[in-house]
Amino acid sequence: MKSEGSNSGNSRRKFLKGSALAAAGFYIVPRNVLGGPGFIAPSDKLRVASIGVGGMGGSDVRGVTKTGKVDFIALCDVDDSRAKGSRELHPKAKYYNDFREMLDKEGNNIDAVTVSTPDHMHAVAAMAAMKMGKHVYVQKPLAHDIYEARMLTEAAKKYKVVTQMGNQGSSGDGVRQMVEWYDAGLIGEATKVYSWTDRPVWPQGIQWPTEPVTPPSDLDWDLWLGTAPYKDYVGNLVPFNWRGWWDYGTGALGDMACHIMEPPFRVLGLGYPKSAECSVGSVYVGEFKRGYFPESCPPSSHITLRFDRPGKDDLEFHWMDGGIQPNRPEELAPNEQMGDGGNGVIIEGTKGKMMCSTYGKNPQLLPTSKTKDANVPQTLHRVDGGDGGHYNNWVEACIAGHGSEEFKNLSSPFSIAGPLTESVLMGNLAIRSYDYRTPKADNANQFDYPGRGIKLVWDGPEMKVSNFEPANQFVKRDYRGDYSL
Repeated sequence: MKSEGSNSGNSRRKFLKGSALAAAGFYIVPRNVLGGPGFIAPSDKLRVASIGVGGMGGSDVRGVTKTGKVDFIALCDVDDSRAKGSRELHPKAKYYNDFREMLDKEGNNIDAVTVSTPDHMHAVAAMAAMKMGKHVYVQKPLAHDIYEARMLTEAAKKYKVVTQMGNQGSSGDGVRQMVEWYDAGLIGEATKVYSWTDRPVWPQGIQWPTEPVTPPSDLDWDLWLGTAPYKDYVGNLVPFNWRGWWDYGTGALGDMACHIMEPPFRVLGLGYPKSAECSVGSVYVGEFKRGYFPESCPPSSHITLRFDRPGKDDLEFHWMDGGIQPNRPEELAPNEQMGDGGNGVIIEGTKGKMMCSTYGKNPQLLPTSKTKDANVPQTLHRVDGGDGGHYNNWVEACIAGHGSEEFKNLSSPFSIAGPLTESVLMGNLAIRSYDYRTPKADNANQFDYPGRGIKLVWDGPEMKVSNFEPANQFVKRDYRGDYSL
């Protein structure tokens, strides 16, 4: 097993090539002569293990496989039936249910790990791999809570590994086009950002089911719960609806904001927000009675983040979900689509506006007639294949190693994905603070909501809310059992 801080990019392939040169120095036959055009020698392939290989994890396995530059050594999932497709795709890969056992047994045989579990298990799995010197690809959102995101960002730097978050739009041409437009001054200085999604498309704002159900025989429920508090298995939770529960998921914001907020973050070079406030949609149970379900993410929300920009006015950044959308820009004609309809971004500037849809696709200046005349120099590197090249962007960097040119061209390394995820999760911290309640002093059956009506002031470097202490309980959660970072 590699020691902590080892650089797997300083790889065995270099050792093997050097050994071959020493042993057969009189003559070396080029790889392409031995294997034909496009041939990749086994020593040049990235050895990969995957944690979570059903659903989105299966998509990640297929995406990494299509690069043609990897060997899958091991697969891990807590749900045997969901893992079936990936196991059939890679029948020679060893299969595990517990990622800790997999890393312990296969540590010497792998270079990189993909993590595609539910949100609450991202950080512990990724951190365990990075401490072993393994490169990691982690699905969005990078982590379940702000503390985890910060720790993963710092670990990537400490252990000198190649990292990537699974927000594929960051590899697309659209976000790079928007950066170039903005840098060329086409919309002036940005003043406001609006981002929105039609998610959730799973239940949120509901009561936890009261009737336990026997877990499926092919699901290890205890391993699925992982870091989360123990609860009996309930129906309609696995494999998808866990997203709406705070113990496991991060709601509509966590699911979509790493895709939708990423373009303006990249365009404007944003860091930590300075404040956050929100409002959430109500849930009604029975006749005109509002339900209070703090275990569940709300059915809709509107979050306002403010970012400090030295020497400039604060930037106002809006996030809306559950069908809430910003006012339609006057520059859009009645028959023109705003974003992609259900999702999108609008950046308002002192001289104009620009817009895109999910993943930064279809960037447009407003009015859209300006777009075809926007000829600015291309200044940014383009990823081969655009957003479809996101996996290859990571694989190539892993093979080349930490600090390589390929490493410098990564689309969403944790140095970028970490602060983005922290800002996304700051919105969830505001939501949970909004719903925090205490019994009234004069009537224990009635409640106060002290987090409402407060603009939470965020100290990014210290990772804490400075003006409402109860909010800080949502910065970092406790893990069950022996799980730790």
